[in-house]
Amino acid sequence: MTDSVTKLCVLISGNGSNLQAIIDNIEAGKLNAQICGVISNRPNAYGLTRAKNAGIEAICLDHTAFEDRESYDKELQATIEALNPDCIVLAGFMRILTPEFVNNFSGKLVNIHPSLLPKYKGLNTHQRAIDNGDKEHGVSVHFVTPELDGGPVIIQSRVPVFENDSADELAERVQEQERRIYPLVLSWICTGRLKMLNNKAFLDEQELPQSGYANE
Repeated sequence: MTDSVTKLCVLISGNGSNLQAIIDNIEAGKLNAQICGVISNRPNAYGLTRAKNAGIEAICLDHTAFEDRESYDKELQATIEALNPDCIVLAGFMRILTPEFVNNFSGKLVNIHPSLLPKYKGLNTHQRAIDNGDKEHGVSVHFVTPELDGGPVIIQSRVPVFENDSADELAERVQEQERRIYPLVLSWICTGRLKMLNNKAFLDEQELPQSGYANE
């Protein structure tokens, strides 16, 4: 895997700032990868424009056109399988995935979540951190398992929470870290250094601690 180019499929729902960070790292030669497709569940997601601008296949699979989660995920799975990626990168994909979908791609799915997991699974993480008076907040990259935001953590990055922070200000600080650590994790995947085995994350064949790399 070290010499060959790793094929990534990126799933988005919105602006695509993490997608752009991945594109920029590939173009700068820092990431030996090719994005074989970008899929959004929302037609107006700006990330689709980012993909087109970079010459990447941009696919909209609008979730509102499907009767239920199961039928959507079946079509999503078929669409991804046609692209034949080595890794599926959830980059602000705002949908809960069915266990069947997740298990089908087990070990190939990674996600970035704006909290220090296991704290604040789900939505509105920045406001929840502020409301609880947290002194620090951050972001986690993790492998995806059927448990929502519950897969093994690969790496976390922390940011301070200041006294008069708004959720938007805190989000901006977190997003800056997101754009740094997600390409790093993908570089580990591209070089074969990072794997999920028995529901645990391993880097260079060493099991990572529960809070991820260099974060004991």
